[in-house]
Amino acid sequence: MGRKFTRHKTKYPGVYFIDSNTNGRKDKTYYIRFRDENNKDTELKIGKHSENIGINDCKKRRDEILTRMRLGEDLSNVLVKKKRSGYLLDDLSNKYFEYREIHNNSEYSLKNDKYRYQKHIKDFIGNKDLQFITSKDIEKLQGIKIKELAPKTVSHITNLVGAIFNYAILNDYFKGNNPVTKIKKLKIDNKRERHLSTGEIKLLLNEVKDSQVLFLFCLLSFSTGARLRTILSIQKKHIDLNTRIITLRDFKNSSWYKGFLSQTIIDIIAPMVIKMNMNEYILQINNKPISNRQIRDRLKPILDELFNKGLEKDDRRNRVVIHTFRHSFASNLAINSTPIYTIQKLLNHQDVSTTTRYAKLDPKNGQEMVDEIMSKIT
Repeated sequence: MGRKFTRHKTKYPGVYFIDSNTNGRKDKTYYIRFRDENNKDTELKIGKHSENIGINDCKKRRDEILTRMRLGEDLSNVLVKKKRSGYLLDDLSNKYFEYREIHNNSEYSLKNDKYRYQKHIKDFIGNKDLQFITSKDIEKLQGIKIKELAPKTVSHITNLVGAIFNYAILNDYFKGNNPVTKIKKLKIDNKRERHLSTGEIKLLLNEVKDSQVLFLFCLLSFSTGARLRTILSIQKKHIDLNTRIITLRDFKNSSWYKGFLSQTIIDIIAPMVIKMNMNEYILQINNKPISNRQIRDRLKPILDELFNKGLEKDDRRNRVVIHTFRHSFASNLAINSTPIYTIQKLLNHQDVSTTTRYAKLDPKNGQEMVDEIMSKIT
């Protein structure tokens, strides 16, 4: 005799579940029942609680079937039982990250994505078979995360799920459509508008002048416009004291580019650099390379005191943070009528469209063209 199962009713007609086990843990398997177009009693397995299936999912599926029956539509594709892909999202995430490690992906970007997966995705849908992950699952994930994270971060999380699915499809681990493609993109408004004027930069430099590390960090930032991690990775071998050219590593784009140092900066660092070995870092604390956190912890209270009084903590447009230094570098170049393609080169932007946001700051932007036209007609 076959094993007998007890069907537990739910608050929805035609929706029930049986107690089951998955990997040694208690689980629930959900089913729906209805009469088909031939008035035959039909039972359809929907999925397990461990696969994030619940009674609301079952009701929605049953209502869809009944509606299509009333409209006389073909139910053959609805009643086909989905077959497991044989891979959990956790399985494919491991393969996906291994692939990125082999193909020389940005170490910084890879580290961030691994953290996002472990922190935000794994516990929610990591143990779910790819075949049973739906757009609705990912929208639920978005709904939970948007309450605690910025829209841009939630968008990164969503895109990571989509990237794993694309990898699975491309490598024949999964036959189906990427559920992320059906999800509407979140509206993101994370642009920082604030930049420091030359007067404000002098004020900041005067405030940090007694700290060699902070003073030099700020000088290097305002001279190159490089990101925080790039500044902290500068070694003696990257600086040419004669030409005043500095070689910078762009961790975001996995590339190297050139920047320029003023003679004032060269005069400050030359005595220090001469004593260093080629692989020694310019910015150190206790003979060890300084970390992102060490810089942030030291600069944040100074920036808040000088520039952020009265501003809300989430006011990204107006608060001054370390990344404001990069924005200030580009903004002040534009204000001094530096050609936009020169600014692009100095920031190492891959697409000039990213740089054009600074063009509006050039006080002479279009002025010469207008003057030329008017001179011919007046």
